[in-house]
Formats: sequence, structure tokens, C-alpha cells
Amino acid sequence: MTDILIATHNKHKLDEFRALLTPLGFCVLGADDVALKDVEENGTTFRENSVQKALAAATQTGLITLADDSGLCIHALHNEPGIFSARYAAQNGGYPAVFEILFQRLKDTTDWSAHFECCLCLARPNLPPLFFEGVIQGRLSSSPESSYSVFGYDPIFIPEGFDKTFGALPSDTKNTISHRAKALEKLISYLKTNALK
Repeated sequence: MTDILIATHNKHKLDEFRALLTPLGFCVLGADDVALKDVEENGTTFRENSVQKALAAATQTGLITLADDSGLCIHALHNEPGIFSARYAAQNGGYPAVFEILFQRLKDTTDWSAHFECCLCLARPNLPPLFFEGVIQGRLSSSPESSYSVFGYDPIFIPEGFDKTFGALPSDTKNTISHRAKALEKLISYLKTNALK
């Protein structure tokens, strides 16, 4: 099996990657498995942040590394919180307190459309990084619902074509349609036809 490092301490993300990559013959390692040091994210786009994390982890460990950056982009708020999604939540009391902050900011608009965006970066020794991106459109719900998941902004995002939030959809459904799933689909298509060195 080929080792591949997922540059995250987030167990939820790691489980998602492991479920998809293990059947392809990869031994999936997480940041905690290799005592990976955190890297400061100071990019201005999802792509810049993902490549920062991937290259730093690959340099630290010498392993083929996959890193992602993702976030919620609310159209009426000029795509905020965007790349700052996790930090924005942390600065506003975490989840679910941050939901009320967002609802207050949206109280004077009827446009509650939003999208989730993900950029995956694959870093390999002595080769240029590769990028795989995914987006899912949707809208915000003013009534958070979370039957299956309490991950991030999931309880307030209703994906296009559905009437339930990510938080209320079964995880196998969400993991088929999400922004990260779409990016992973592109990555897996690449991995099936290209040998990693």
C-alpha cells in the first residue's frame, strides 16, 4: 500500500478521506499519526491555503500529502466567511452561536443563497502540486437542523435540490453530493489513471 498523508487533525475529514482512498490501495495517515505541526494559513484563496498546508506537510514528512481548504460563502455577505469560516466561528462563540451572528447580518436581505467551496491540493516530492476543486450551491436555513451531523455550518446549509440541511441529511448522502465529495471525485479519477511517485 502507498502511504498518503491527509494534513488535518479533524477526525471527521480524515474518516471521509479514509473511506474513499483505502479501497484504492492507500494507507491513509492523519496529522496526529506523524506529529504534524500546524502551518499558518495566510492565503487569500482556498487554493493558496490548501497548497500552503500540503507543501508544508510534505516537506516536514517526505510523504505524499493531501490538504484541503474549504468554507461557506454567503452571497449577500460578499462570500463571507469564505476562507475564514472556521476562524469566524471561533471568534463568534463557536457553533451554534455563530449561526445567530450570521442571521443578524442577513436580517435586512431576502437573499440567503450560499455555496460551499473546497480545494484539495496534492503535493508530491519533486513534482508540482495538483489541485482538485468542488462547489455545491444552496441556501441558508433560518432554523438550524441537525439530526445526523453537527459538523461546522452543516445545520444551516440546504444544498440545491434538497429540502433538508447537510446536518439533517444522512452522512452517506452528504458525502456523495458535498463540495468535498465533488473535489474528491476528481482526485479519485486522477488516482485511478495516474501512478503516484
